[in-house]
Amino acid sequence: MDHLRMQGKLRKKILELHHMAHSGHIACSLSCIDIMISIVKFKEEADTFILSKGHAATALYTIMNETGGIPDAHMGSFYKNATTLPAHPAPMKYDAIPFATGSLGHGLPLAAGIAKAKKLKGDTGISFVLMSDGETNEGTTWEAGHFAIAHKLDNLIVFVDKNGLQGFGNTTEILGDTASKRVWENIGFDVIEVDGHSISAMLEAKEMMMANKNGKPKLILANTVKGKGIPYMENRMEWHYLPMSDMQYEEAVAKINSDYNL
Repeated sequence: MDHLRMQGKLRKKILELHHMAHSGHIACSLSCIDIMISIVKFKEEADTFILSKGHAATALYTIMNETGGIPDAHMGSFYKNATTLPAHPAPMKYDAIPFATGSLGHGLPLAAGIAKAKKLKGDTGISFVLMSDGETNEGTTWEAGHFAIAHKLDNLIVFVDKNGLQGFGNTTEILGDTASKRVWENIGFDVIEVDGHSISAMLEAKEMMMANKNGKPKLILANTVKGKGIPYMENRMEWHYLPMSDMQYEEAVAKINSDYNL
């Protein structure tokens, strides 16, 4: 399946899960699903992945379902009682979800610890983590960043979903642009800025980072649009929270079918 059709197919699955559950956090998943494809679809067996922005769980569940990590039979239980697919990822059921996430700011510490463990064991795998830009406000993010620099964790690759919005507004109006290229380079990370909806651009950036064994941790700033693909959701903070009506769901699916050649 080509990249465009996969991007559309997984967007439709995200919409289906949220419509079925009448739940929010839709736009958060739509902004990062393309990043998730570029990591999870193409990672090696020795690599690990942490979704730090756990409110985008449906993006994780859909790509795991696509790659065989979650059976089709489990997908219909999303958000229901006794589900293995809650609103934020829960550990212990699926090998690819080793930690509960959603308490923002803790994914980078976990991924840095994994990267350090890989170094100690001589493991050649990469420790990937996907964070939100709002999450870079968190203190534990910066502690983990400095830990990664001090321990020369060039096997750590951080993706930041930079959509410019967080729970209470524009990121630049809350604590400033803490997800800027300049800030992360100044503390000692290698940084590449890319289009977060271009899988080919992200795969190229990822390969460059993986090949650069210079002792510096890596960060890929992926510029994205919150609610990407659904015009009434795009760049709208309220779609961090809102569920869809039946009419909105039908409109969204029709738009995805048209734009992604489905």
